[in-house]
Amino acid sequence: MRAISTASPGRAYQPWYNILYVQVLFAIVLGVVVGWVWPHLATNDWIKALGDGFIKLIKMVIAPIIFCTVVSGIAHIQDARKVGRVGIKALVYFEIVSTFALVIGLIMGNLFQIGHGLAAKPDAAAVQTYVDQAKAIKSVDFVLNIIPDSVVGALARGDILQVLLFAILFGFALMAMGEKADRLRSLVDDTAHAVFGVIGIVMKAAPLGAFGAMAFTIGKYGPAALGNLIGLIALFYATAGLFVVIVLGLIARFVGFSIFKFIAYIKDELLIVLGTSSSESALPQLMEKLERLGCSKSVVGLVVPTGYSFNLDGTNIYMTLATLFIAQALGIDLTFSQQLTILVVAMLTSKGASGVTGAGFITLAATLSVVNPALVAGMAIVFSIDKFMSEVRALTNITGNGIAAVFVSWWEGELDHAALQTALKRRIDPSDFETPRRGNRVPRSVTQGE
Repeated sequence: MRAISTASPGRAYQPWYNILYVQVLFAIVLGVVVGWVWPHLATNDWIKALGDGFIKLIKMVIAPIIFCTVVSGIAHIQDARKVGRVGIKALVYFEIVSTFALVIGLIMGNLFQIGHGLAAKPDAAAVQTYVDQAKAIKSVDFVLNIIPDSVVGALARGDILQVLLFAILFGFALMAMGEKADRLRSLVDDTAHAVFGVIGIVMKAAPLGAFGAMAFTIGKYGPAALGNLIGLIALFYATAGLFVVIVLGLIARFVGFSIFKFIAYIKDELLIVLGTSSSESALPQLMEKLERLGCSKSVVGLVVPTGYSFNLDGTNIYMTLATLFIAQALGIDLTFSQQLTILVVAMLTSKGASGVTGAGFITLAATLSVVNPALVAGMAIVFSIDKFMSEVRALTNITGNGIAAVFVSWWEGELDHAALQTALKRRIDPSDFETPRRGNRVPRSVTQGE
């Protein structure tokens, strides 16, 4: 049996069992079964280590990927004003779309007040760790934290914003050097190719990582852990789906493509995110695919890394829905002005939240403490199900950042529409790369057949 492909005649078919997303999907299903039937086995430290280990492997190369792609993108630009122009356009887009995400969350939370009548006894001690971390989130500290104490330290910690700042400065420095920096630019490009090669190797372990993460989650929490909170989970899933289909769908249609085709195009990355609950786990592959989709390399290198801190649509929806849910569950009526405060505060606290599980919960603590300190104790109500919502947060975040890169490329007039339409009809396995000549990375599935 061979996989169905839309490849052109003459290209070899790839067996379905060799396709990465099929392997990941099978691993997720298997993880659910093992976690449900053998919870004691699923909560074993070694099973948990499969998911944690895969995420660590991916995070291992996030910093060098960000550094190389941003430096290369800027260094090859002849006009320094373009970088600032792209950055401003990206930030404008982020703020507008993030506002839509927050507003949709508030509307759905007010229409379906599922928190009322919930018999829950919050345990503030269960979330004290998150509350303590939230207290440290201040606007001044956030801005100062963008500046690293040392470049090596930023790279070692994998702090995206700090690495991004140095990469931008380093890229401008190479740009100013002109032809003198040609050899250094070539070295950065070659390093990026090598790191993407590492990603190709690591992605072979994606099914194991997805199995371990999903098995541990189901084994630890189980379907019974959802209880009466299943309504919040369902509402959050539906709200995120509406945001993707309506808001992102309209943006995609405006540019000239279908949101559903785009989702199908990045299905490999979405399944990896689903299994690991981390949108960072698919960052390198997403950037690679966006370039092959016809987006400008410089735009992708600037927009996507920045979006992981400034364009977290799923996290924004979660914070507004969860805040209203907690208030309703505790019997606290939020005034219209307090709900407007949620919009402003959530817009600030969501900045800098990474794609790693738990970041959304920390930013929720920061939001609640500002809107109404009495709500903070209610965080324990959603604590047990946060894991089940983190997957959708991550899925929405990565989809939103992908659409952002396409839109900004179109806004800059650097979107290859022919490549866009062609790529959306082509199936590519993200683990299948060859090492091409510099500046023209191509997957083997395109050059040698699938």
